[in-house]
Amino acid sequence: MNRSIEYLLRRLGFYALAAWVAITLNFLIPRMMPGDPAQIMFARFKGEMSPSAIAALRETFGITDAPIWQQYFTYLRHLLSGDMGVSVSNFPEPVVSVIATGLSWSIFLAGSALIISFILGTSLGALAAWRRGGLLDSIAPPLLALLGAFPYFWMAMLALFIFGFGLGWFPLWHAYPEGTSPGLNLPFILGAFYHAALPAATMIIASLGGWMLAMRNTMVGILGSDYITYARARGLAPRRVLIRYAARNALLPNITGFGMALGFVLGGALLTEIIFSYPGQGYLLIQAVRAQDYPLMQGLFLTITLAVLGANWLVDIVTLMLDPRTRR
Repeated sequence: MNRSIEYLLRRLGFYALAAWVAITLNFLIPRMMPGDPAQIMFARFKGEMSPSAIAALRETFGITDAPIWQQYFTYLRHLLSGDMGVSVSNFPEPVVSVIATGLSWSIFLAGSALIISFILGTSLGALAAWRRGGLLDSIAPPLLALLGAFPYFWMAMLALFIFGFGLGWFPLWHAYPEGTSPGLNLPFILGAFYHAALPAATMIIASLGGWMLAMRNTMVGILGSDYITYARARGLAPRRVLIRYAARNALLPNITGFGMALGFVLGGALLTEIIFSYPGQGYLLIQAVRAQDYPLMQGLFLTITLAVLGANWLVDIVTLMLDPRTRR
């Protein structure tokens, strides 16, 4: 147990160091670029702002004439208090509230699609390897590999054209119907699921083959191991051999991939959100780039980085629980 805690703490220290490096780069890179958010807003007002208003805006965006190290510690202090600045494109709304809105939609759409595709793909991969040469193993892998070979943006636009424009079965844009008020009410909840159905389905279809093939290939190798032969020789039930011995060990590489994908969920499904005009993190990032909204871009990049690091640490914990070798 002590070794396990030492291992997790060592990994946590590594991720904390990586997070500090990411935060520092997030502070330095925008300050190396020409211009600043105040100048962008000054350009939008076509030179009609007074010098005092520009100075107030620079202070609002955390841009001062103080030494760079003082600005850095001020930035850290604000960041630890949850203050990421003010969004230029959504002025005067704070960056945190803008990100929180997009984050909720990204988690709902990309998170649910990732979980469904992971569970379905790994389950199908385990069954295909267990019954190798059967109907499922003969049809599903090549079919899903074919679907996954198509460019995702092409498949998503085709689905939107057929089922949205052509048949009119699904809405063309946004995350919930117009005229409904967001909240815990039935019309809003049903509308949110209805709007997310088509983009989530395209994401599931595009990623299902990868999860299935990875699980199947790992499982085929594990089924030839000595401990699987020994478990069968002991007369254990086939279901127990499949789940407890074979699938549990074959799942480890997929768990690592799931952790990475889970971290990037918080960054939003960029292509999906653009094609379906879905107001998640990816769509926010595109809007921020177009508007040259540096504070919002900083906040989004930092959120994505910290999410990936946090997801990797959770993967380390799960791997420690599933693989006894890690504890040694």
